[in-house]
Amino acid sequence: MSSLFEESFINRMALQNRFVRSATWEGLATVEGKASPELIERMASLAKGGVGLIVTSHSYVSQEGQGTPWQLGIYDDKLIPELQEMVSAVHENGGKIVTQLAHAGLYAEKELTGRAALAVSDNADPPAGNIKTITSGEIRHLVSSYSLAAERAFKAGFDGIEIHSGHGYLLSQFLSPAYNKRQDEYGGSIENRARIHLHIYQAIRDVVGPDYPVLIKMNCADCIENGLTIDDSLQAAGLFADAGFDAIEVSGGIIRTGKLSPSRPGITTEDREAYFKEYAGRFKKDIKIPLILVGGLRSFEVADRIITEGIADYISMSRPLIREPDLINRWKKGDRRKAECKSDNLCFNPGFEGKGVYCVTRENEKNKRPHPQTSQFS
Repeated sequence: MSSLFEESFINRMALQNRFVRSATWEGLATVEGKASPELIERMASLAKGGVGLIVTSHSYVSQEGQGTPWQLGIYDDKLIPELQEMVSAVHENGGKIVTQLAHAGLYAEKELTGRAALAVSDNADPPAGNIKTITSGEIRHLVSSYSLAAERAFKAGFDGIEIHSGHGYLLSQFLSPAYNKRQDEYGGSIENRARIHLHIYQAIRDVVGPDYPVLIKMNCADCIENGLTIDDSLQAAGLFADAGFDAIEVSGGIIRTGKLSPSRPGITTEDREAYFKEYAGRFKKDIKIPLILVGGLRSFEVADRIITEGIADYISMSRPLIREPDLINRWKKGDRRKAECKSDNLCFNPGFEGKGVYCVTRENEKNKRPHPQTSQFS
């Protein structure tokens, strides 16, 4: 059997295969960020479908950090009971689940939060509206927010946590020279720009102990002018590994610029898949903790080669599992056809309409199918 289906460990978390559901936004939480029955069922369906490790949608650690409507929250103890239900639903179906801790920073939805969005530093071209630069005191409060969120995740029974430092959200903004023009200990060199991550990591580790998996998702590059480069990203990853993070998920791009990846739409051929694999190869040479690769994976054969050739340790996918939550079981049973995802990005449109994220193309295909004629003998 393929090494994709072998058991492995991240810290002491045993995983039944090397497939990860990468965090996404489902648009299925309540207005106040509680996990709804629909969102809980979505997580359960991924576990039923054979996903080895599920990462929840980006969960905002404080109310001013909310980035999207109907986003999962972890900013208050009142959210813990529904989070416990989510964890139980996944565990009952044989899965493992970690929650992703996030803060949208400059790109918080101010209309939802009613508060100023936090910028890392003064920026020449910030989004319009109520923006304020985060102070040293507010940085200390932010570290505490992550620590408290991690404690809630631990109490809810999650198998681990992942820190979101990719795609232009707040911690990604600290790493990126395009956003971070600070003149204090949090700006300038990559060591300074990574400093807040290490403060957050240590605060979390003090709460959850040494055996609890703590992962980080980060950009290999921002793909924008003056953004984070691969060389700086590698240095930051080395700092994170040395500090004690248990795994790194490698992604890239800045979501609000439309440059989340070099080739995200229309992934129709194998050569357009795994568009961060060259970056991952460089990470793998230098970083000695498990590496999770996300970005355009659609074919079993491509995923298998990445693991076999040692480019990464885990394969992470999001949109293919929106259309086919049972994709991993399909592959395991021997049906190795590529994922049915069309990479058209239509799945998020209904999310912003309050209907939750789902595969619009699949629903349209179902509706176009001719209805079978009823037999006169039936």
